Amino acid sequence: MKQPIAIQALQTELGKRLAYPYIWGRKQNDEWDFYTNFIYKTPTWEALMPQMALVVQKHNLNKRALFNYTINRWYNFWSATGVEQIFTNLDDVIPAVNQKDRLIDFTIHKIPFDHKTTVFPKYFKKTINYAKHNEKELITWLYANQSSQQRHHLKNRLFIVVYDSNGSHWKVKANLTLLKAEIEKYVSNFSPNKLHSLTFADHSQALSDIIWVIQ
Repeated sequence: MKQPIAIQALQTELGKRLAYPYIWGRKQNDEWDFYTNFIYKTPTWEALMPQMALVVQKHNLNKRALFNYTINRWYNFWSATGVEQIFTNLDDVIPAVNQKDRLIDFTIHKIPFDHKTTVFPKYFKKTINYAKHNEKELITWLYANQSSQQRHHLKNRLFIVVYDSNGSHWKVKANLTLLKAEIEKYVSNFSPNKLHSLTFADHSQALSDIIWVIQ
C-alpha cells in the first residue's frame, strides 16, 4: 500500500520549483529518465540538490541541463502523485489493486482509469472556450499527441487539463488545493453516461473525460 502523502506539505514543496523557468532543454528520453530516477523517492525540493550533484559527477553531465530535466520530472511526478491520492481518498474511488499497473490508477463506479494532468496545449490551436464546448475533439487530440514514453496507451483516461489566465499553465500543477476542489466536484457528480467514448484506428475503444482546473 502506498504511503499517504500530506497534501499541504507536498503543495509547499512543489511551490519551491515555481521560481525557475519551465525549460526541459531536450526531449524526454529513457537515458535521461534513467539518470534522474531518484526523483521517485525524493519528495522534498532540498533533497534533490545533492543527488543531482552526484549524477553530474558520475556521468560527466552538464549541471544546468541535468537541473532543468530533473526539476521538471520531479515536479510532474509529485504533482501527479498528489492528484492520484486526492482521487483515491474519495469514497467513490478505489485504488488499483496492482500499483505498478501503468494502465489503471483507480476505478470510479467500477470503471478503470489512468489519470493524466496536462497543461492546455498551445498546439491544439483552438481557444479554451472552444475546447470546453468540444471536449471530445480535445481528448482525441490529447490521445494522438501523448508522449511516446512509458505512459503511452489508448485505454481509459481522465485528463485533468490545467489552465492559467496569465499563460503559465504549468504552475497550476502545484496548486493541489485547487486541483482537490475540482476533482472532488467532478467525482461527486460523476456519471458514466457523461463519459466520451472513443474508437481508435486499430479499432480499440476507450472512455475518457476532462476535468478542467482553471486559475
